[in-house]
Amino acid sequence: MPRRLVLVLGDQLDRQSAAFDGFDRSRDQVWMAEVAEESTHVWTHKARIAVFLSAMRHFRAALVAEGIDVDSTELSTDTPPAGPSERSPGTLGEALLASLARARAAGQSPDVLIVVEPGEWRVRMALEAAALQAGLPLEIRTDRHFFSSRDDFAEHARGRKQLRLEYFYRGLRERHGILLDDGEPAGGQWNFDAENRGAFPKSGPTRGPGRLPAPIRFTPDAITREVITLVNTRFASHPGSLDTFDWPVTPDEARAALDDFLAHRLASFGKYQDAIWTGEPWLYHSRLAQAMNMKLLDPRDVVASAERMWRAGRAPLEATEGFIRQVLGWREYVRGVYWHFMPEYEQRNTLGADRPLPSFYWTAETEMNCLKDALAQTLRHGYAHHIQRLMVTGLFAMLLGVKPQEVHRWYLAVYVDAVEWVELPNTLGMSQFADGGVMASKPYCASGAYIDRMSNACGGCRFNPKIATGADACPFTTLYWDFLARHEQLLKKNPRMAMQLKNLSRKDASELRAIRRQAEGLREATP
Repeated sequence: MPRRLVLVLGDQLDRQSAAFDGFDRSRDQVWMAEVAEESTHVWTHKARIAVFLSAMRHFRAALVAEGIDVDSTELSTDTPPAGPSERSPGTLGEALLASLARARAAGQSPDVLIVVEPGEWRVRMALEAAALQAGLPLEIRTDRHFFSSRDDFAEHARGRKQLRLEYFYRGLRERHGILLDDGEPAGGQWNFDAENRGAFPKSGPTRGPGRLPAPIRFTPDAITREVITLVNTRFASHPGSLDTFDWPVTPDEARAALDDFLAHRLASFGKYQDAIWTGEPWLYHSRLAQAMNMKLLDPRDVVASAERMWRAGRAPLEATEGFIRQVLGWREYVRGVYWHFMPEYEQRNTLGADRPLPSFYWTAETEMNCLKDALAQTLRHGYAHHIQRLMVTGLFAMLLGVKPQEVHRWYLAVYVDAVEWVELPNTLGMSQFADGGVMASKPYCASGAYIDRMSNACGGCRFNPKIATGADACPFTTLYWDFLARHEQLLKKNPRMAMQLKNLSRKDASELRAIRRQAEGLREATP
């Protein structure tokens, strides 16, 4: 019987993983490694580093408690990286080769390496290269954490001229019997998106007689406190703060976070999922993506639990469907897109954007209230909800003309839930339209009027979202009209842009020239 070494990566912390199928405690071993490259290949937020390291150490402790032999490598506080341009010598491939060399010297070399499908192309290539160099077979097993496999998505995509989430999502609903009554969609329709676009009243978000309930917090235990010290020392120059770190780092905590969301926020999630309120980072959102993306939480449990809430009359159908679509629909769909089109997908740039990312994305030092709030929240917590990412930080970058690969690297660096399979298509495709319409049927472009309608940010801002030129013009509004004008020929091919281009056509040549001058001035003044 071959001796197997099971490789467990930081986003595969699942004891029910296919990697453990047939695991024999008497012969087999688990390998886990903390390496600096995973925090420095993008200049990673302290909270993202801490959540991965803490969850990995908790998972390793649970395996050891089971009597499983774990070969692990830990980062120390020695030799902190000097800056974002440094390439750390500690890579996953190097760490694996070093472990294999030690095992060979001790006469305990494995016969085969086993890993579940990695979540990043870069990591898969590194492990394959290390296995080849070591002369060992690498068995990559299907990741059954997901509702659909990469082969399932390839079959769905075969022969289609265009990929669209809605059809993929409906197929998964039917295949898994989710939100169906007698084979038909519950409530008589597949999608309740139109009912899920509410903005908060002027008084702000409330629920019943009290304020919006804060999500459950998880006080750092001894393992997490040790990790926080490590990160604050070794990665001191990285962005973000760990002063409010309270993310779930074990399966029990992840389940508690799910239960808390279902009990206190699911019912209002649907209506207000697109709303923004300054100073309120969590609102009715679940904060579960991080736990699911690290495999601390099974998406099947998440979806089934949400459906039970609706069937028990504890959440409206539109909220439940909207939440399930995020998990069963978008999450599965973006993974399919990622693996179907990589590695060339990462280099797509349909709009030809070439500007650097503004420096204030790392400092939140901007006069634009909506951006200042979203960026400050991101740097504080490593979190922003999907509309802040799509229609504030992402929208400004697209309108400004930032190179999409720079936007991608920033998103991958700053959000605790960022794993490349989910982050890259959402950023390049959905947010920046760099893939030309694979992910989204049109660019998600809007003026400051959208932000004014969906948030309270414009009320205290020195810029006026209604005007495009002049000293008080909102940069979003200026850049929006300039974006439409610059890309008019490309956008004319898209029927979903007809109304916006019709509005553009109402502007005379002198107004468009003034908008172009103001937009050019904004670009020159943006550091």
